[in-house]
Amino acid sequence: MKITIDRNELLRPIQRVIGAVERRQTKPVLANILIEADMDGITFMATDLEILLRTRLVHPVDEPGAAAIPARKLLDICKALPDGASIRLRAGPSKASLQAGRSRFSLACLPAEEFPRGEAPGEAQALTVAADVLRGLIARTAFSMANQDVRYYLNGLLLELAPGELRAVATDGHRLAFDALPLEEGEREGVRQAIVPRKGVFELERLLQDVDGPVTLELGTSHIRATAGDMEFVSKLIDGRFPDYERVMPDESGTTIHLPRADFREALQRTAILSNEKYRGIRLMLDEARVTLQAHNAEQEEAEEQLPVDYVGPSLEVGFNVQYLLDVTNVVPGEAVAMMLKDPNHSVLVTDPALPRARYVIMPMRL
Repeated sequence: MKITIDRNELLRPIQRVIGAVERRQTKPVLANILIEADMDGITFMATDLEILLRTRLVHPVDEPGAAAIPARKLLDICKALPDGASIRLRAGPSKASLQAGRSRFSLACLPAEEFPRGEAPGEAQALTVAADVLRGLIARTAFSMANQDVRYYLNGLLLELAPGELRAVATDGHRLAFDALPLEEGEREGVRQAIVPRKGVFELERLLQDVDGPVTLELGTSHIRATAGDMEFVSKLIDGRFPDYERVMPDESGTTIHLPRADFREALQRTAILSNEKYRGIRLMLDEARVTLQAHNAEQEEAEEQLPVDYVGPSLEVGFNVQYLLDVTNVVPGEAVAMMLKDPNHSVLVTDPALPRARYVIMPMRL
């Protein structure tokens, strides 16, 4: 394989697939990027056996071929070379060389035949959505995923393809985020669920930042695939049963208050400064015409904030993890948020009038 290519043109596809390369691998070949050159262009691929990233670059090739080249070293070399440098890349079954001006590098590589190719989604349901819309759906829900929970099915994002809409749900057992996109495509029968693992969710969200236009999603029984232009993402799915999220949605019998989102978020941020560093608990006290936020810590320090609210009724006091409320106010786009409160033992439902489909459920804390 022989390629002559501008440094910036080579760097971009490497950066797009490097996220699949772990620092520690179970197999030596997984530390490499597979580069395949044919007369129509160059394909770059990386995998950790859980997710696979592939991108295609249309570029002239001096000599076709393929090799698995050390990913991090190749990335670091390209970053270190000057902007606009012309790189001559040659690779065989065991050695690869790069030359740019007076710089020369020789890398040990592996035969392309040893590189795992991944699996196809198999029987899948496909849909097409705009990249920015899908990215927004992920951003508004993924923050509620669990991280290394023993309930492995919580360590991912549920994508649920139902007739007329695509739903995204995430929960760590203490909070839940739900949002849905209406689909204009034809009617579907039944519901297809796919739990995308945490790493796959973040890699897909990152890749969508560089995509303009539509994305095709294929939800299979064991894999999910997303393709857009010259980018392809494949991830294994978590094999498990996601909790029945509809059962934890509060009913409509509570008291609903409306707060300006920016003012509420800033009040939460200030109150959080003196909350307990471990439990991050704050009190939300609702009285006539005002809501008070209070925080205490082990050093007997205290913070208090008050916001005016249109409310007439009995006093109510509920404890929450302040970070859960901050996460919601950071992702919803509207100017106001609505909070439905019932009593200190029931979860709160947070919504945004600008996002009629999105719902956020937060369990209370005992303080």
